[in-house]
Amino acid sequence: MGNSHNTGVASSALIDSARRTLSTQAQALANLSNRITEEFPKAVNMMLACKGRVIICGMGKSGLIGKKIAATLASTGTPSFFLHPGEAFHGDLGMIQSGDLLVLISYSGETEELMRLLPSLKSFGNKSIAIVGNMESTLAQHCDCVLDISVDRETCPNNLAPTTSTTMTTAMGDALAVALMESRDFQPQDFARFHPGGSLGRKLLTRVKDLMHKDHLPVCSSNTSLKEAISVMTRGRMGVVLIQDDGELLGIFTDGDLRRAMLTQGDGMIDKPMSLLMTANPKTIHEDTMIVQAEELMLEQKITLLIAVNDAQQVSGILEIFDR
Repeated sequence: MGNSHNTGVASSALIDSARRTLSTQAQALANLSNRITEEFPKAVNMMLACKGRVIICGMGKSGLIGKKIAATLASTGTPSFFLHPGEAFHGDLGMIQSGDLLVLISYSGETEELMRLLPSLKSFGNKSIAIVGNMESTLAQHCDCVLDISVDRETCPNNLAPTTSTTMTTAMGDALAVALMESRDFQPQDFARFHPGGSLGRKLLTRVKDLMHKDHLPVCSSNTSLKEAISVMTRGRMGVVLIQDDGELLGIFTDGDLRRAMLTQGDGMIDKPMSLLMTANPKTIHEDTMIVQAEELMLEQKITLLIAVNDAQQVSGILEIFDR
């Protein structure tokens, strides 16, 4: 093998390339926005009226973008999945039900695998939406609704690799998803239902009882001495002791209370009972309260923990502000 020397490309040339690509795609998006016709609301209304699933179908890069569109629709209230057109022709057509709506993506509008599906879709009676770059194409002529994503040229220097056209496809998919969300008044709580593992899902769906400490809580009685309470607090590792008599919450004693007591109580403090040192009537919150409400209360009250209680107003756990 001969020696090769990679001298790299000047930064200014690469920066110019990036800016040219992004500017070209931005202009193409602006042009696409100006070409939205009545076919767009027709497509949205077809999706809203769909009694089954919205099935996205495309080959190659269009298929990859189609998978993203299907995922976006599914997570924003529109039941949807991606169907590979090649696999569909070899048996997966059985996944299509009578109430399903097909969205067929092909920039040329002549993709062979999609063309081969058209007779079957017509036979099944399924409605279809085409997303194409050629309004005169076969696909455009045989679908019930046609969305135009045509561009003057790809940003690829050879005008070959799908670049600008895939950006337009993605943007059109996002426009459909947003219009559907607005039509359905899709709220953050709805979004969270489909994203329970994400931060928004945890914030909007998680309750206090899901995050609170509920095992081996640091508890002592009102006549427990400070010396014993410190030992309980140390084992609890939460910087707090709950003061209870016969299951009734009387107060709490925190490490902050301990520091203040050391400054004010003087000699004999270590043997004083919790009844004299505790903070009575501590803030509590019901265990079924949403965590976002609990966090707001803790920030508003400038406190770092809350005592969780059940329907019987009995202590069920301790919530710390960093329990998330």
